[in-house]
Amino acid sequence: MSLIDDLQWRYATKKMNGAKVPQEKLDYILEAARLAPSSSGLQPYKIIVISDKALLEKIKGIAFNQSQIADCSHLLVWAAWDGYSDARISNVFNATMDERGLPHDTMDNYKSVILNMYEPKGQDWQAHHAAKQSYISFAMAIAAAAEQKVDATPMEGFVPEQLDELLQLNGTGYKSTVILPLGYREAANDWLVNMKKVRTPKADFITEMTTADAAQTDGAPVTLNLETIVKK
Repeated sequence: MSLIDDLQWRYATKKMNGAKVPQEKLDYILEAARLAPSSSGLQPYKIIVISDKALLEKIKGIAFNQSQIADCSHLLVWAAWDGYSDARISNVFNATMDERGLPHDTMDNYKSVILNMYEPKGQDWQAHHAAKQSYISFAMAIAAAAEQKVDATPMEGFVPEQLDELLQLNGTGYKSTVILPLGYREAANDWLVNMKKVRTPKADFITEMTTADAAQTDGAPVTLNLETIVKK
């Protein structure tokens, strides 16, 4: 099947049957999430995998009692950095340079550019930026689950502060951003399973633009040439 067929098949499953997702399928979904792109390759997030039923019941209680959490096979929790720092960025860049056989200072100029852009914006902006990066990984996991014919229910419906406390994220530099129950649909008790998939019509969703359609400005925006700030 094509990816489009898989995405037509998937929906936000409302009732799961408790069946176990095979480990190889779970691993595939997690690997797709790990391989997702992120800004500057920083991957400022991690995934917590939970299958313990007692813990899932506790999470259900702080996620508006959505049954999928208790009835899923595994719950994936994305937790993003609460801010950027020289140390955090250096750790990622140094590991990347080690893998590529390059000196650590290869990325020093680029790291300075990032910090100079991010630090003045404050920690709240930084945490929001990192959270947005986690959603790219989240989307890849949803697509991979559909390819594997594993049902998934994207959820923001939980109390992040309570989940952070429960998972002992406070003080670790991470905050929960979004969660994804994985499992299999219980079609007989899911009101949404046979509903027609509805999305914004292409004519309204896609807009093609040319220079004539854009704002007429006096000059081009200031741009950075990465070739000048990243050592080869």
